[in-house]
Amino acid sequence: MIVLIVSLIPILMFSVRYGGTLVYVMGVDAVTLLPGNMTDNPSEMVCRHIFEGLVEFDEKLNINPALAERWEISKDGTVYTFYLRKGVKFQDGTPFNAYAVKKYFEYVLTHDLKRTKLYEPYIKEIKVIDDYTVQFVLKHPFGPFLNYLAHGAGLIVSPKAIDEYGDDPGVLGKHPVGTGPFKLAEWKKGEKIVLVKNENYWQKGKPYLDKIVFRVIPEAVTRALQLQAGDAHLALKIPPVFVEKLKKDPRIDVVIGPSLRVLYIGMNTQKKPFDDVRIRRALNYAIDKETLCKTIMGGLAKPADSPLAPAIWGYYSTGKYPYDPEKAKKLLAEAGYPNGFEAELATPKGRYLQDYETAVAVQAQLAKVGVKVKVVPMEWATYLAYVNVKNPDKRYQMFLLGWAPSTGEADWVLRPLFSTGSISNRALYSNPEVDELIVKASREVDPEKRKELYKILQEKIVDDAPWIFLYVLDQVYAKSKKVKGDVALPIEIVLVKDAWLEE
Repeated sequence: MIVLIVSLIPILMFSVRYGGTLVYVMGVDAVTLLPGNMTDNPSEMVCRHIFEGLVEFDEKLNINPALAERWEISKDGTVYTFYLRKGVKFQDGTPFNAYAVKKYFEYVLTHDLKRTKLYEPYIKEIKVIDDYTVQFVLKHPFGPFLNYLAHGAGLIVSPKAIDEYGDDPGVLGKHPVGTGPFKLAEWKKGEKIVLVKNENYWQKGKPYLDKIVFRVIPEAVTRALQLQAGDAHLALKIPPVFVEKLKKDPRIDVVIGPSLRVLYIGMNTQKKPFDDVRIRRALNYAIDKETLCKTIMGGLAKPADSPLAPAIWGYYSTGKYPYDPEKAKKLLAEAGYPNGFEAELATPKGRYLQDYETAVAVQAQLAKVGVKVKVVPMEWATYLAYVNVKNPDKRYQMFLLGWAPSTGEADWVLRPLFSTGSISNRALYSNPEVDELIVKASREVDPEKRKELYKILQEKIVDDAPWIFLYVLDQVYAKSKKVKGDVALPIEIVLVKDAWLEE
């Protein structure tokens, strides 16, 4: 009864309108429309309108049924049984069933895709029990597995499309076929992606829109101006300088909500003086994060005291590193640097909101405790090559980066960023106790026990201070007041698949 009432709420509260084209402007184009091969948000933004998975996130990152109506998990946490929806078809007319689920995930597991490693370490076997029952048998218990299925890589591709185009993932990524409410009509690289209504969508009465046009507009100012001019309905990544201006426009809503992205400055813990934990702690105390959030970020960020954002499942507030420059100076002196030292801070310019500006502000604050930092901005591809842990010299000292776990939970932060030897662990941090706890937490099937382990992990990592923990970014976008039914997921995805346009 509760589910029925909840499902009726949108109908009772809103008068939806059918038809129309929604223009959605974003900074860069999608890279691929093959879910298992995408690592960028623009690709996922589009894919989540074309495809669906067994489960899906809501705006609070709860996991809800999608193509699976329900599921069961074995007591030992190694067998997940999904009971599938009947009467669902892919956009090419192929029936959705357990065989389609098995085919897609086995395709991801057996091909060298960018998200193969998201599933390969955990899935032992996929069994078809009957046409509408599928079972995932894991190699060992893995607590976050449902979150991993809700990840964008878990969006399921038509078996017919895999047969036709799957020999080359690049080609399959240009021929997306899912069960979702919209299907691909046109893709002009670097310009626009046009989706049209799936007339045979399984959710009766949806979608409301006839068409969605994802238009690529690299300049943030131009995106905002197009919104004001009425040439666009929704715009992503609005710069702080434009937020207040758009708020004053009676035709526009500015939506500010939580995101999972933490911005941080990593320190190469294998290089002097950053191999001394006192130095790393000192730099954390030297940064006035509250001021940075108010000034550089225009109030669109909050201070971080953990590698996890508050909206991530498993987050714990450590309360560490309030602004205390005197304590910073004392720690520097104890470590043998009473007059500070010189270092290089590498930063991208334009990858994250106010990234370069943040680096320059940090430079000024560190100078107050005697640490002279040279800020070195780089183009994104060059930057990634420079802070690549596979480089033999690993000569970088300090570097600015951000991280947002698209699984919505703690494992996809702690495992890649703090496990010894991980390619994303650019701080080259290593703590055997932390390594052991990361594995133990991921294999714990009791959610409350897993949360307790994540609490311990966050305390240990923050105490070891391989990063300067800066802030958690807000998710900001702007839209015409005509747009209703849009949903912002904290994984930096804004969905309009259930949206409509008021007159």
